[in-house]
Amino acid sequence: MHDLAVITMLAGALAAALVFGWITQRLGLTTLVGYMVAGILVGPHTPGFVADARLATQMAEIGVILLMFGVGMHFHPQELLRVWRIAVPGAVAQSAVAAVAGWACARWFGWGNAAGVVFGMALAVASTVVLMRMLVDRDRLATRAGHVAVGWLIVEDLFTVVALVVLPVLATDAVDAKSLGMPLLVALGKAAAFAALVALVGGRVVGGVMERMARTRSEELFTLAVFVLALGIAIIAAEGFQVSVALGAFIAGLVVGQSRFGPQASGFMTPFRDVFSALFFVSVGMLFDPGFVLREPLLVAAALAIVLVVKPLVALAIVKLIGDERGTAATVAVGLAQIGEFSFILATLGRGLGILPPEALDALVAAAIFSIALNPVLFRLLAQPQAEPPPAAAGLPVAAAADAPAPVAGDRTVAIVGTGELTRRIVLRCAANGIGVVVVGDDLPALDAYRAQGIAVVYGNAARADVLRAAHVEHARAIVVADAALADKMAVCIAARSLNPRLAIVATAGSDAERAWLREFGVMFVCDALDGLTDAVVRSLRQAL
Repeated sequence: MHDLAVITMLAGALAAALVFGWITQRLGLTTLVGYMVAGILVGPHTPGFVADARLATQMAEIGVILLMFGVGMHFHPQELLRVWRIAVPGAVAQSAVAAVAGWACARWFGWGNAAGVVFGMALAVASTVVLMRMLVDRDRLATRAGHVAVGWLIVEDLFTVVALVVLPVLATDAVDAKSLGMPLLVALGKAAAFAALVALVGGRVVGGVMERMARTRSEELFTLAVFVLALGIAIIAAEGFQVSVALGAFIAGLVVGQSRFGPQASGFMTPFRDVFSALFFVSVGMLFDPGFVLREPLLVAAALAIVLVVKPLVALAIVKLIGDERGTAATVAVGLAQIGEFSFILATLGRGLGILPPEALDALVAAAIFSIALNPVLFRLLAQPQAEPPPAAAGLPVAAAADAPAPVAGDRTVAIVGTGELTRRIVLRCAANGIGVVVVGDDLPALDAYRAQGIAVVYGNAARADVLRAAHVEHARAIVVADAALADKMAVCIAARSLNPRLAIVATAGSDAERAWLREFGVMFVCDALDGLTDAVVRSLRQAL
């Protein structure tokens, strides 16, 4: 008889997550609520199927690693620099007030200082996933309010990273300046040593491994390499430097994300991250006892008051004091009126270290479910902001080489997908006509040749949104899809159109049937691959630009 415990747990937990994730999505809520509800229903506190909590917790650790690895890969300092004058002081003040309020609440209910500190930190940090989804769904991500909210959240993410270092120190017997001074310095020293080692040595090792795998042009080997690096560096952090696996995964993500392989790595890891992240939220829901809300209504109400009242009011006041516009203040206040994945990462680590009492995690889960469910409603109550002009399309001159080019002023940027002979001819003709280009492909030697000529390049599969974002397709005027099979061209068209509905797509066709299919998938200009292709592409680009 085979032991099917792991398979049974995965099948039951993920099936419940699928069903309730779909239901909450149909109701206009984030799927995170559905995942936590699924966890409650397959947990030990409700009748029916009960998933193995021990196995679910172990699998959820992978979800924590992949979540923090993804945060590291998508950490962009330039986003914070654009709005640092409001995001940094605002996030610091708001997080401090919320943390103190959480600590005071914990002390009121008879918990210790350490438990109060962890509880307060967990209530202070908002969910990146929830905020980003709300901004995208409401078309506010590209507005100033969206930029400030994202920058604010980046600062909070950094606080979470620091908290992951501090938490093991809080597991000591007392929490005061004298007793924590030396242990905290040691913990920070270990974290700094680990980060320096990964940056100095790991960067070369990681870059070398990923480049070797990229040159094989095997997606499965490249994906496996990224997965091994994420898990391996997290384990080294925990076993070698006594810091959390979450912190190790974040630093690993930073190294991978800042490399030229970051967009492709992000695209490949997204499916794994989504599955294991869902399992992480299910495992959190399994720990929640629904009867707790009836037994401890005051604790739940106090946690909700901090999340839904204290945090938004503090954020609103700070933004107004700094002198920003009312729309920005309202968006930031509402966007931060929730808690999510980082709160649970801190809370589960606190429970594992024996700092938090069981009721603290129940209170956080209840606060998360209610606040995340209310967040879309609060966003709908906001007045629609004045439409802001879209960012100027990025003009990337051929003379400016970059692995992940940043948009600059201009209006003639063209992304060219492919690395074959046809692409080479199109790139040369675009250069001769003064059309700035960025080449996207997965043939590393060919891209290196373009880089040597001063041409901007992005490594990766252009059918993946993260790769196209690295090429700034959302700000481009046109994209050329060449040197690819029909199925690949269709996938690129779908991904590009989802990022930029106004994008002009130019593609090549080798037959009438292929031409018809490309038209169906939104290609504006279809060029005959049998005759005068390069000239036809350039003529189409001139019309598009």
